[in-house]
Amino acid sequence: MVARIITVDPFDIVVFGGSGDLSRRKLLPALYQRDRSGQLPAEARVIGSSRRHLSDEEFQTMARDAIESFVPKADQDPAVIDRFIARVGYVSMDATGTDGWPDLAKKLSDAPERIRVFYLATAPDIFGPICEQISAHGLVTPASRVVIEKPVGKDLESAQDLNNAIGKIFPETSIYRIDHYLGKETVQNLMALRFANSLFEPLWNSKYIDHVQITVAEDLGLETRAGYYDTAGAMRDMMQNHILQLLCLTAMETPTSLDADTVRDEKLKVLQSLKPMTPMQVANLTVRGQYTAGASTLGPVRGYLEELERPGSMTETFVAVKAEVSNWRWAGVPFYLRTGKRLPSRVSEIVVQFRAIPHSVFEEAAGPLQANRLVVRVQPDEGVRLWLMIKDPGPGGMRLQYVPLDMSFAKAFSVRNPDAYERLIMDVVRGNQTLFMRRDEVEAAWSWVDHILDAWAASNEPPKPYRAGTWGPSSAIALMERDGRTWHEE
Repeated sequence: MVARIITVDPFDIVVFGGSGDLSRRKLLPALYQRDRSGQLPAEARVIGSSRRHLSDEEFQTMARDAIESFVPKADQDPAVIDRFIARVGYVSMDATGTDGWPDLAKKLSDAPERIRVFYLATAPDIFGPICEQISAHGLVTPASRVVIEKPVGKDLESAQDLNNAIGKIFPETSIYRIDHYLGKETVQNLMALRFANSLFEPLWNSKYIDHVQITVAEDLGLETRAGYYDTAGAMRDMMQNHILQLLCLTAMETPTSLDADTVRDEKLKVLQSLKPMTPMQVANLTVRGQYTAGASTLGPVRGYLEELERPGSMTETFVAVKAEVSNWRWAGVPFYLRTGKRLPSRVSEIVVQFRAIPHSVFEEAAGPLQANRLVVRVQPDEGVRLWLMIKDPGPGGMRLQYVPLDMSFAKAFSVRNPDAYERLIMDVVRGNQTLFMRRDEVEAAWSWVDHILDAWAASNEPPKPYRAGTWGPSSAIALMERDGRTWHEE
């Protein structure tokens, strides 16, 4: 199967924080891959910007190194690399001051009608000042867009302040709040499974579904993010954005179309339907943990406090939540959400557990019956598994087995699975906001999360310890087992 590639309109993308880790690991490789696929027009330019004093040639060397380091060897075409590097330029500037801005304005002045993408790969506290400088130097055009990375605030109040600051300069239709999970093929396939197949949608409700699990697990620790992570924690870093967005796509009503605002209207309804928790409910329905020394796939590892080198931190590295979507479709169906660092493996998946059949016609010798289960694997090994009961082949009577119908995207399609940033950056250029968070979505998510954060702060209880390489504190297992359910682990 050959993917159809459609060239986008000419554009300039300015990456603030262009010499940083996100630019090197994700943005430059993603743009190179789109160039390799023939999607970038000849006029497209990539302009890096940061405080570092680099010439165009020095930044081009950095870009080439990023491609050689983070693009698979099989995808590295010397001719395409040279073509892409020729698109790359650099401006040294103080993003929140005045130095360098005239140089950027001069670079952009030769194509004022072209689409302009301002990608803020910087600390969130300077998003507003950068936007003010973009406006002050006359760089905002009708074809401009601004892209911001998470976190969008640290609570509802700060998110509103940040949205107000950016909204003074750019209209909502030009603001792209990026969540790279929404660019993953499997996440989008969840919508295809639900809305393009008559098999699932009639069963997608409380009558047939027992519960839903959403897991985003990492086997790594702090790595290079210690400074940021200790001010955020797992709830702000993963739950408020990635996991709640996955919940929205799982639980939302069928949109009347795939128009960006129509889809986001339905996601917003889910967030507004999340039942707020009282402090007592937070104590019973949430678990926060912090990893101690243990073992990973690479061997022994230190605990969070040892890696952080700051004893006494109460930042959580693990969160499990039993959430409730209070509407007609999902009444009584629990959504179990969990995320954490230093877990046994790196995996992100959505598990839809169907209810057991009401009556078995099989004899006891056939074996126990298990309810159907749909597993949407977001990463790694992207794919979909539907667990069914079937007869064990062979003579000798009826013996039942619980086996999966397994569709691995890598095996089913003979095309490269693109990185999420490739799709999302091209969607920005095309002006398609479907996979980006709208302001009211972000604020509705924070409104629900704030109840939990406030209750944790008021309780002053430290996170529960869990050994690195395990699936979190024992109370996270109990969170489900007291309901007669268990976490899905393969």
